Amino acid sequence: MKIVFMGTPEFAVPSLLKLNNDQEIEVEAVVTQPDRKSGRGQKVHYSDIKEKALENDLEVMQSKNVNQKEFLDKLAEIEPDFIVVVAFGQKLSPELLEIPKYGCINLHASLLPEYRGSSPIHKAIIDGKKVTGNTTMYMDEGWDDGDIIYQQEIEIAEDDTVGVLHDKLAKAGAELLIKTLKDIEAGQAPRIKQDDSKATFAYKIDKSLGEIDWEQSAQEIHNLIRCVNPWPGAYTFLNGERLKLWQSSVSKLENTDFEPGTIVKANIKDGILVQTGDGILAIEKLQLPGSKKIEAEDFLNGYQLSSEEKLGTN
Repeated sequence: MKIVFMGTPEFAVPSLLKLNNDQEIEVEAVVTQPDRKSGRGQKVHYSDIKEKALENDLEVMQSKNVNQKEFLDKLAEIEPDFIVVVAFGQKLSPELLEIPKYGCINLHASLLPEYRGSSPIHKAIIDGKKVTGNTTMYMDEGWDDGDIIYQQEIEIAEDDTVGVLHDKLAKAGAELLIKTLKDIEAGQAPRIKQDDSKATFAYKIDKSLGEIDWEQSAQEIHNLIRCVNPWPGAYTFLNGERLKLWQSSVSKLENTDFEPGTIVKANIKDGILVQTGDGILAIEKLQLPGSKKIEAEDFLNGYQLSSEEKLGTN
């Protein structure tokens, strides 16, 4: 079968590689977002997908708007059986959706109709979900509301960060895509309409999300720390300095009379324990400005931290 692959970030890389390595599939072209400039020197950066496509000698096509007639004509000339879309970042027009023989197929990192939108992995973590998954679907004109083909469940461990869960879903999703395309071609794939009344949404993550509100519960703060690891990172303030928190757990200790944000214990034996709005949070890995991420034990060896100090005041 002939496919055109559309994707941009790292999440799409396992899918592209899996498809390209399959003997029954020909990746005719890879479509990704335009290169971007960033940094003081305005250095040009390729998307993760463009880098991987070039490494594998695949044709790369880029456009700020893939729905323009000139670009549509190029896609139509390929005569693809499928257009496969994984975290691409542009909405596809009805004209584009009609180009491939079997349709445009999307891999989305949630169990639709839950968490439609751009940040389903983050939302699953911050909501404290124990299970999430991937969905393959036929694309239509809306955002993530097409008919479902297959779904797979992925368990979320208590210490899974967004980065860890991202990699689990990306790897499993690549396998699901292969099954999806081959079953559609063989006429064996289901087509299940989504129940729009059960839809929830996962909007784009903002950098400001990382600031910790110690009035929240220990579980909520633990989920936040996992949700913004590796980006943008959770943070609070210690003696006016920004303190990033990279790893935590919910302690079994009971609540104290201290105000939320107050350090309950800070020693090598017990670690760094902080009172929250409900429950005690154990800080396990942290980082001061200009320093590396370190374990709580190493931090306490080099930094005098006393109980009853309060976090969160800038």
